[in-house]
Amino acid sequence: MDSYLTISEKTIGEGYYTDKRSKFLAFAHHVESVEEAMDIIASTRKKYYDARHCCYAYMIGAEREEFRANDDGEPSSTAGKPILGQINSNDLTNILICVVRYFGGVKLGTSGLIVAYRTAAADAIAHAEIEERLIEERITYQFTYPMMNGVMRIVKEMQPRIVDQHFDNDCSITLSIRKSKAEELRTRLKKLAFE
Repeated sequence: MDSYLTISEKTIGEGYYTDKRSKFLAFAHHVESVEEAMDIIASTRKKYYDARHCCYAYMIGAEREEFRANDDGEPSSTAGKPILGQINSNDLTNILICVVRYFGGVKLGTSGLIVAYRTAAADAIAHAEIEERLIEERITYQFTYPMMNGVMRIVKEMQPRIVDQHFDNDCSITLSIRKSKAEELRTRLKKLAFE
C-alpha cells in the first residue's frame, strides 16, 4: 500500500442532523498532526461555546495508527465511536470530525445518540472532497559529473519528483517517489556506479 485517502484541506466538510429538537453540527477537517487536531477542537469549542457537547474523532498517519474518539460528556461510546466508525468505513486518515450538539430538551437514548452522531459525521464526509494521496520515499544520490546523463535518463524514465539538486564536480540529487517504486529507483541508481 503506497497511497491513502484523506479529505482536501481546501474546504471543511459540513454536516447536519436534527432529532427531537437536538441539533448536531458536524465539521470534517484535514489535519496533519494531533496538535493541529487539538487546536481545531479548542477553536470549535470556543466558537460554539453555548453548545452542550463538542464530540470528536480523528485519525492521523498513512498507517492509520494514531486515532482518538471523545464523547465529551455524552454516555460512553455514543458519540466519539460512531464518528470514528464513519472515518473507518470511508478508509480516511489525516481527518478530524467535530460534532457539536445543541440539546433540544428531549433525551434521545443511547441508540438515538449513536444514530445522530454517525449520521452527522457521514453528512460532513459527504460534503468534503476526498483525495487519494501517495506515500512517497525520499532518496538522495551522490554522483560525479560524468554520471549526469545516466542519472537524468533514470529520472526521465521513472519520473520521481526532484526535491533538490546540486551539480558541481560532485553532484547530488534528492528525489521523491511513491513507496512501491523506491527500491527499483535505488537499485538502478546504484548500478550506474558500475557502468
